[in-house]
Amino acid sequence: MGDIDKLPPLESFLETLNLVDTGARTSNDIFTGKSQWMPHGRVFGGQVSAQSIMAASLTVDEDRPMHSMHGYFLRPGDVRFPITFAVDRIHDGRSFSTRSVRAFQHGQQIWSMIASFQVEEDGLTHAAEMPGRIPDPESLESEASQVAVAGESLANYWVHRRPFAMRHVDGALYLRPADRREAREMVWVKAQGQLPDDPAVHRAALCYVSDYLMLDPILRRHGLAWIDRRIRVASLDHGLRWHRFARADEWLLLVLDSPAAQNGRGLTNGQFFDRQGRLVASVSQEAMIRLKE
Repeated sequence: MGDIDKLPPLESFLETLNLVDTGARTSNDIFTGKSQWMPHGRVFGGQVSAQSIMAASLTVDEDRPMHSMHGYFLRPGDVRFPITFAVDRIHDGRSFSTRSVRAFQHGQQIWSMIASFQVEEDGLTHAAEMPGRIPDPESLESEASQVAVAGESLANYWVHRRPFAMRHVDGALYLRPADRREAREMVWVKAQGQLPDDPAVHRAALCYVSDYLMLDPILRRHGLAWIDRRIRVASLDHGLRWHRFARADEWLLLVLDSPAAQNGRGLTNGQFFDRQGRLVASVSQEAMIRLKE
């Protein structure tokens, strides 16, 4: 474990977002970031996507917040080595800016993302409504209590080293399958402590935390739990659209559903709502998911 992994989970997460400008001498937009340690040795997908959001945001004026991103995971990353992020300034228009971010390790590209930024303006307004009669996060069982029986298992590690708190409305899938087989999941999420006020950090945090949960509706639908040793998964892509600013260190409800799973892949869509019931972001991900007999 490196120095970053000696930090508390939230501080470790924030340290990954503290990118170093390694392209200053060449006038190129190149940044380098650290990785959090993971039990399997591969870089967490939510981390590299969050770092890419920060890298792209460093090349755009603050009055143009990122409103959408879509990225593809190309190769697994190695937690033992830093990641290099190369940003291409594709376009700067009157209202919109576009950036491309490529992440590299050992000279090979492991991730590709394109993101769009926009000057905030008035316009037509409507939004999906938050589901009704959802229990408050304070009334739901914590993850730690749900996996206490697992001792030092992988599930226990994930809970205690995550920088985000989660409260599953219908129970988590770490140790046992869901009682109801439906491709739907609702989870309250927030950072384990206060985050900096930088809006880019809060956007990166939503991307990061959503990557933990995108496969849950698929497992729930098929009566599977994460502890099942047959499961083989890998994220293929990740997309996020921010509709309004929301702090990731305040409780947000993530509502997920999976419309399809086929050919060894599963698709999940999601929506983030704040406690006032306002839609703040939409997320989607397709992943490889297989059962090894």
